[in-house]
Amino acid sequence: VKIEGGKSRADTLRKIVEGGIAVMAHVGLTPQAISVIGGFRAQGRTAKKARLLLDDALRMQDAGAFAIVLECVPAPVARAITEALEIPTIGIGAGGYTSGQVLVYHDLLGMTSHPHHEAHVPKFCKRYLSLGDHINQALEEYRKDVESGSFPSDEYSPYHMAKDEEARFQQLLKEDEDERLQQLAVTRKMLKEADEYEVASLYGSDLQK
Repeated sequence: VKIEGGKSRADTLRKIVEGGIAVMAHVGLTPQAISVIGGFRAQGRTAKKARLLLDDALRMQDAGAFAIVLECVPAPVARAITEALEIPTIGIGAGGYTSGQVLVYHDLLGMTSHPHHEAHVPKFCKRYLSLGDHINQALEEYRKDVESGSFPSDEYSPYHMAKDEEARFQQLLKEDEDERLQQLAVTRKMLKEADEYEVASLYGSDLQK
């Protein structure tokens, strides 16, 4: 597992490791805590804050982390942390001095092409492909095929029953058809009542008058 945070999470990390589970630590920008740190912002940009990040990394190493992610920190800070640790560091937006590198593959491959996402691609991310355009085209073709009824064709409906088994199945359907229709009517009534209750709960009973 991966645990975001520094010294305050060290005891938790240690207990998980003692339970036999390998843990990767994560300091710097911690995405799960952006509401606490003030959004997606670089960390460790002052001498004091950079030193605190080093302390966090050391504590997580001492607690038993097998590696640590350094996210959105200046390259000199990531380099100092890497040199101070015995465990590997994995950088994301942390310069070229870490033990390894990682990027979110959605960003790396350009998998999403919505204008909102385009405006928020991290500055540190190099895009190697604009896959989102191809994904959108493929999804549009799929939608058209489904709406036109051309998919799934027989080619993509490969599972069949033996003729005698299919005939037996149809016979079984006929034998309990009345019972199933009665149950269907009950189910429809229950669903209708549930929908009406939900509408009344959300919008008030006056909406139904």
